[in-house]
Amino acid sequence: MFTRISADSHEEWLNNRKEGLGGSDSSIILGISPFKSNIDLWLEKTGKKEPRDISNNEKVKYGHEAEDSIRNLFMLDHSEYELFHDEFMILRSNKYPFLQASLDGELTEIETGKHGILEIKTTEIMNKKMLDEWKNGIPNHYYTQCLHYLIVTGYEFVWLRVKLKFAWDSNYQEIRDYHFTREEVIEDMKYLLSQEIKFWNENVMKGVRPGLILPEI
Repeated sequence: MFTRISADSHEEWLNNRKEGLGGSDSSIILGISPFKSNIDLWLEKTGKKEPRDISNNEKVKYGHEAEDSIRNLFMLDHSEYELFHDEFMILRSNKYPFLQASLDGELTEIETGKHGILEIKTTEIMNKKMLDEWKNGIPNHYYTQCLHYLIVTGYEFVWLRVKLKFAWDSNYQEIRDYHFTREEVIEDMKYLLSQEIKFWNENVMKGVRPGLILPEI
């Protein structure tokens, strides 16, 4: 269902990522990303603009450096799984070669042999709006990223482990786990896939600038 694309360095991995749409691109295509517009993404994918380098951003650096310890803690808490992780590996869909995934972990349920995805996030809650996004589930831009990974891999479930920090209380943090299965989100996956195909085929491949999708106020 997918092909594994290996890399020997961070730079090679970054170059491989440019060849298609990754998980973080999914929410941008839908116009629900807080970080980038669909026009920005189109400019990048058509070679008209270089992606902004955020590797030195303090929050990005924190998330990258915390990932190993969070992944290890998850495995201590969930011994029912085996884990595979390769930091520089990309999974590329065989059916839709422009769709690819860089996973924080691949899980195999020991008892059943079912395969799933481990996604790790670290985020700092800055205000009530951000807090509300986590109240009843997963913020939409993280949710669509998980949907994208299910599309690419064909895997059967997702675990999202998030470490929440709070700007108004540096001494308080939370670790939360969110789990859902492929069957529960099949309709959302179909919609996301249709929009990703449209963006790639109609906008990127044909060089047609998409209409700007503004986030809801």
